[in-house]
Amino acid sequence: MELSPSAHTDTFCRDNLPLPGQWPEFLFTLPELDYPQRLNCAEELLDTTIKRHGADRPCLLSPAGDWSYGEVAAVASQVARVLTEDAGIVPGNRVLLRGPNNPWLAACWLGVVRAGAVAVTTMPLLRAGEIATVCEIARPALALCDHRFAWDLEAAAPGLATIRYGGGQPGDLAAAASGKPGDFAAVPTAADDVAMIAFTSGTTGRPKATMHFHRDVLAIADTFSARVLRPSPDDVFTGTPPLSFTYGLGGLLVFPLRAGASALLLEKAAPDELAGHIAARGVTACFTAPTGYRAMIASGRAADLRGLRLAVSAGEHLPASTWHAVYAKTGIRIIDGIGSTEMLHIFISAAGDDIVPGATGKAVPGYVAAVLGDDGQPVPDGTIGRLAVKGPTGCRYLADDRQRDYVRDGWNLTGDSYLRDAQGYFWYQARVDDIIISSGYNIAGPEVEEALLLHPDVAECGVVGVPDEARGQIVKAYVVLRDGGPGSREMAAELQEFVKQQIAPYKYPRAIMFLDALPRTITGKLQRYRLREGDAGS
Repeated sequence: MELSPSAHTDTFCRDNLPLPGQWPEFLFTLPELDYPQRLNCAEELLDTTIKRHGADRPCLLSPAGDWSYGEVAAVASQVARVLTEDAGIVPGNRVLLRGPNNPWLAACWLGVVRAGAVAVTTMPLLRAGEIATVCEIARPALALCDHRFAWDLEAAAPGLATIRYGGGQPGDLAAAASGKPGDFAAVPTAADDVAMIAFTSGTTGRPKATMHFHRDVLAIADTFSARVLRPSPDDVFTGTPPLSFTYGLGGLLVFPLRAGASALLLEKAAPDELAGHIAARGVTACFTAPTGYRAMIASGRAADLRGLRLAVSAGEHLPASTWHAVYAKTGIRIIDGIGSTEMLHIFISAAGDDIVPGATGKAVPGYVAAVLGDDGQPVPDGTIGRLAVKGPTGCRYLADDRQRDYVRDGWNLTGDSYLRDAQGYFWYQARVDDIIISSGYNIAGPEVEEALLLHPDVAECGVVGVPDEARGQIVKAYVVLRDGGPGSREMAAELQEFVKQQIAPYKYPRAIMFLDALPRTITGKLQRYRLREGDAGS
């Protein structure tokens, strides 16, 4: 695919796109996907929406206060001015963002993209070693960081220029921005300039950087959101996924702003808290994982959810039992969906009367999906195979040989096993790699193994996902101790706490079994299937 002339002065992203022959096939079959050659998605989400719906409408809401569309546009412009006038950021530079979900993080994202730079949003849960890897891959020129989460960032990248926000201190981003005009003209980026880099984890444990264009950001709103969710300007969105997850970025920022709706951004959203906010703020659209819906029902908060018009579930498979339990208590028909960081958002789903509980759904308008056999050809309906998808978005890893694994013959291979029924519904079977999906988080087993192996008492270990009713899967570690001892509850607790200090806490092994030796092939390869089957000690 021939690219448009880039507006990027810093050509790092263009220079590190996959080779043309490694790209998936892109489809633009809907008329709304015919974007102009010059396009800045932040301008579209704010300026164009304001022209349609007005500047006084509520936009970003939070327990600390609400911002109108006009206020968000002004702050985003002020942030863009700080970046370009004070920090020397030029189009194409990467700007790392670190902080919890709140209006300031969202405004920073919009300001970065408005300035023609590339947003690299990271979870505040990441530890220094994980942040260092992100910086090594994306090479950010600057970081905008919530003052409460600066320590790990500074430890990971001591030479990275950082502007803090939220602390009210001299030099704080808010103070620097307040003196700037709020009318920064968006950089006229190309529709196929990179707007954002999102990170995911592969089976090797090393994160993969996925690059998404300005047109991609709008495409997820103009397909899944517009055609399946069908939001209105009166909708109020909220949910649990961080804006650093593409699931959260779409559901809590891109979709509401594209529709002229509002988003309630919550720094903390435990099930009880989330349900309370939904009821108190009149939320009509919620994005979370199946575990979130189960927990809200189990805690007796069903009545708080009855005002929801849209309840979206992704991040892990939605069991039919969970769907029916929520429906019985609330009358809400949960909208299931499967997406990926590589595809940016959901590409198979169903809503309303089209929902079949237990099935993920059908291909979202604008996308096509198939189930392929080992030969790369579609298999008959009812046959399990590898899920493959094409559409207006697709995988573009940043300088990563694993592009060849995800994209084959023009298809994006998601790493999921599926079957399609005669009615065209797709039914999830399992992951085909070693990614563990727990409570909506993707966790690479080898990364947890690497953390465990840093403990002086661990000789070797293997980590897999095992089924769990509450979380879909949990991380389970099989550990061989250096002294050959049988292990103990105290040692298990010590290892769990140790892992929490090495990597993001949600990745720690919730179950640990001690073994005399790990099951291996005659060539020394770990037999993960035996760990999953539970006969590792036999």
